[in-house]
Amino acid sequence: MNIIRVNWLPDSKQIAVQTMNRMQDQLDIFFADKISGKVKLIFKETDPCWVNISDDLHFIKNGKEFLWVSERSGYAHIYRYSIDGTLINQITKGDWAVVASGGSAYWVRKAISAVDDKNDIIYFTAQEKAATEKYLYKIKYDGTGMKRLSAEEGTHAINFSPDTKYYFDTYSNIKTPPVLSLYKNDGKLINQLGSYDTQKFSALDLQRPEQFTIPARDGFPLPAEIMKPKDFDPNKKYPLIIYVYGGPSAPQVLNRWRGSVYYDQVLLDNGYLVALVDPRISAAISKKLENLANLQLGGAVELNDLVDGVKWFKKQSYIDSSRVGVWGWSGGGTFTMNAMTGSKEFKAGIAVAAVTDWHFYDTKFGESVMKTPDVNPEGYESTSLVKRAKNLHGRLMIVHGSYDDNVHPQNAYAFMDELIKANIMFDLMIYPMRMHGISDRPAQIHLYNKMLEFWKNNL
Repeated sequence: MNIIRVNWLPDSKQIAVQTMNRMQDQLDIFFADKISGKVKLIFKETDPCWVNISDDLHFIKNGKEFLWVSERSGYAHIYRYSIDGTLINQITKGDWAVVASGGSAYWVRKAISAVDDKNDIIYFTAQEKAATEKYLYKIKYDGTGMKRLSAEEGTHAINFSPDTKYYFDTYSNIKTPPVLSLYKNDGKLINQLGSYDTQKFSALDLQRPEQFTIPARDGFPLPAEIMKPKDFDPNKKYPLIIYVYGGPSAPQVLNRWRGSVYYDQVLLDNGYLVALVDPRISAAISKKLENLANLQLGGAVELNDLVDGVKWFKKQSYIDSSRVGVWGWSGGGTFTMNAMTGSKEFKAGIAVAAVTDWHFYDTKFGESVMKTPDVNPEGYESTSLVKRAKNLHGRLMIVHGSYDDNVHPQNAYAFMDELIKANIMFDLMIYPMRMHGISDRPAQIHLYNKMLEFWKNNL
């Protein structure tokens, strides 16, 4: 059993303790007396696959009730309980999810932005309008009066004042860099506090993504986008570079501004098209879709969706189907290796800080989906990229920081050793004394220039 969260109750006499079992398919909430240590189990949250951690435990009505976010219906929604753990009512409902507006790890649920206990109002962010967008809403404790407060289409990151009368909204979309504004809690704009320089931004003349969906083999609409150069000619054939991440609830195709648009512009200026495709488990649409990855993280479910997306792109008249590349970082590096050892769709790829075998990764994230090796030996075997290294198709560049304490360099070494045994040539860039993000400016400049050089030589 692991203690994952600790919160004070409003009377400061008790502590709420959240625990998770080793398989991470049961979360228990206990109330413990701070003096006597007496513990009472309030309720259990279970899932057939795994339970995501929630930071949405809010005490209301002077500690007589509390709010909680659960994914028991297949979608994340807000529930209301009496203090003894008895369910009073489900507050939000529908085939959509309440989601964090920003700042939380993708396996942590934190959708409630603020609670106005005097007026029985909850402020929360959700994907109710579209899975690629996030908006601020308000709703009453009894589930009535739900209203969207965010006006502009895109993604909204919310920060309320302690008295819930005001909030900051950092808004962006694929065409608009972040804009910071101050609002009243009824959604009325008070003042725009920070924005981009429109004149300088226009002078950059950046290309914007086109967002759409691609039908998978079973008809599921995969979120996707593509960027094309200013002088795009539909009668020409262009090489394509696809950026991937993968993993449960880690979408990349979102209607928000991305800092990567600047490097994407460099790729466009060098004659490449740039695309994204989210596998269904990554799209953060529902827990039901996430659970498809259970016991096979980085397995066939993700790969099949990516392959379907790539095949769709290859059918487009303006794509050179013989020159498609793939790259990603961390989970995206893993997905890149998965794609290049599990299919023959890619001519070249770059894997940065990739997990190559779940035996080498941490227990929190890895075991939530994969469980332990003794429980799921087949899953660990079938998803091991080290075991599949000999099947590598296309030229691969492996990138890793020597001080990476998230994805240990052991992952890269084990994969490389199998390539060496199979006499398969590859490219390698180790960044000494750099951690998972390889984030200092000299290393970043070097890495992105190195990647551009690799694409020019191999795609």
